[in-house]
Amino acid sequence: MPTPETERTWLRATGPEGRRIAYGADYNPDQWPREVWDEDVALMREAGVTVVSLAIFSWARIQPAADRWDFGWLDEAMDLLHAHGIGVDLATATASPPPWLTTAHPEILPVTRTGETVWPGARQHWRPTSPVFREHALTLVEAIATRYADHPALVAWHVNNELGCHNVYDYSDDAARAFRRWLQDRYTTIEALNHAWGTAFWSQAYSDWAQILPPRLAASHPNPTQQLDFKRFSSDALKDHLRAERDALRRITPGVPVTTNFMVMGETKGMDYADWAREVDFVSNDHYVLPGPQSLDELSFSANLTGHLAGGRPWFLMEHSTSAVNWQPVNVAKKAGEMIRDSLTHVAHGADAVCFFQWRQSAAGAEKYHSAMVPHAGVDSDVFRDVVELGRTLATLQPVAGSRQAPAPVAILFDWPSWWASEQDSHPTDRLRYRAEALDWYSALLAAGVRADVVPTGTPLRGYDVVVAPVLHVVPDRLAQELADYAAGGGHLVTTYFSGVVDENDHVRLGGYPGALRSALGIRVQQFAPLLDHEQVRLDNGTVGSVWSERVDLVDADVEVLVRYTDGETAGHPAVTRRRQDAGSATYVSTRLGPQGLEPVVGAVLEAAGVRSELSADVRGRVELAVRATQDATFWFLVNRTAERVEVPDIAGELLLGVREETSSVSGPVVLQPRGVAVVRR
Repeated sequence: MPTPETERTWLRATGPEGRRIAYGADYNPDQWPREVWDEDVALMREAGVTVVSLAIFSWARIQPAADRWDFGWLDEAMDLLHAHGIGVDLATATASPPPWLTTAHPEILPVTRTGETVWPGARQHWRPTSPVFREHALTLVEAIATRYADHPALVAWHVNNELGCHNVYDYSDDAARAFRRWLQDRYTTIEALNHAWGTAFWSQAYSDWAQILPPRLAASHPNPTQQLDFKRFSSDALKDHLRAERDALRRITPGVPVTTNFMVMGETKGMDYADWAREVDFVSNDHYVLPGPQSLDELSFSANLTGHLAGGRPWFLMEHSTSAVNWQPVNVAKKAGEMIRDSLTHVAHGADAVCFFQWRQSAAGAEKYHSAMVPHAGVDSDVFRDVVELGRTLATLQPVAGSRQAPAPVAILFDWPSWWASEQDSHPTDRLRYRAEALDWYSALLAAGVRADVVPTGTPLRGYDVVVAPVLHVVPDRLAQELADYAAGGGHLVTTYFSGVVDENDHVRLGGYPGALRSALGIRVQQFAPLLDHEQVRLDNGTVGSVWSERVDLVDADVEVLVRYTDGETAGHPAVTRRRQDAGSATYVSTRLGPQGLEPVVGAVLEAAGVRSELSADVRGRVELAVRATQDATFWFLVNRTAERVEVPDIAGELLLGVREETSSVSGPVVLQPRGVAVVRR
């Protein structure tokens, strides 16, 4: 997390008028003739740009050969940006090795689980554990850091780019050697490893560390704990590379903060960002809207989680898109108002910088159809007009800069080991999706108009009225006790199917499911009853379950049945239960209900916990409320999730953004235009 010194250094990007929300993009001047650069900086000034990320994919330009360097163009770009008051988040340029390096050292190229080499031609064609790559990468990092250590444009360091986006899992011999070292550090003895991995099964017992390999292509399902540990190791291997670059930068430029762009979005799950967050001076994230009925929910969920990875402190939105991307099956352009609304949703959840990929849309290369701040159509375009409008809007929100996420009454626990382990092979079903279940709960809470914090496991739970722990599959003893204590101490715990089932070694907790959580919930499940794709189960509250079902037996007398199954093999058995514990409770949901099906369950839990929406009933679900706070004020962000005009009644405070029904009033209704956002200081 940023220290006061490094945070101030980053704020050099905010302008002479004081702290403000930074605004900008990835900038790639090396893709364009020199005469375009002057137009770029002039347009940046017009748009209100204050910071750019520079040289992200410039290794081949900076170091065209092993013994040759070319900093002249980068010197000129840095000087030009500084002359126009634009700060630089300077990349280490290590994301994409140049052809001369991969030709001389093909041993840096990753290897897939089936033994295929990942060849050059795209990006991130390097092994996180390659000592040869590490040596060349750090040589580049040190050269860049030394050259620009005292440059006045430099406001932050950008390590690599989207670490692990394409190379998180490498099965090479380098990876095998590093994996063995990692395992020795974790287990110390081969006997401890054999116990953790359950190697008595299928005659897998190891007698020497040298016998251990990554989970490469095998005749059947590889050892599940080996797979889980390889996921942990792979995240740690990338984290180790991040540390190596960071430490070189800190040694040469101790006053300049260091970050790297996470990818908290969708199904990007290989990197344990809860573990990584403490390694950077401020958290940064890349996010792109994923089409579908929950696209807005997913954007809010990801921004929310990013903010809590940052500990509630302001964070940096390093990349998102002005319009269409280039990598989805169908790349849909954003509708009028969506770009600004999407950007401000990130701000609502704590972003103090709004940046895009990229400044000027490329004319060539794999991302030439990816939108940018200056599109192919040029400045006479709706996209650029929206870019300018967003710059003005962010300037008006200067009072928000530096504020933190205000705590919500509900927390949704998010756990990377459970995500990894719950979706492995040889399980009751391969249809389970951990993040989708967590997102469904978030969607149901949005529909109820109740704010929820998406927090990593390990976050203190005291202070939350309700804690939802969906598919919390991996539950060590410490976490089990923490959740039990939370419910016994007056909190309202909610968990779901396939939770509490295994310990940190992926060993099943014997005695019946949900394992570590049985006692707190007061129930027992003898066996799972996953559903085929065409199957559903009906519940007596009118909802329908899919993916999973169970026959739930009540163990303790104080457990009540909230909802029962009405058909199939589980007909008449509990589907949703609640155990009251003094002022608290522990609720269990045994099937996937989807966002709409969860709404009555959420309503019952919120009622029991005494949690009420801060929004009027007529706008819940149509308007999202997010709150940031300082010691002196709170900032209410009201986000119109619809394409219609919405009037939000009874909102008192100073309107920083948006309009009121009565323009001179400091209370009363706030009018949200279609896909519009209002910000009220209270």
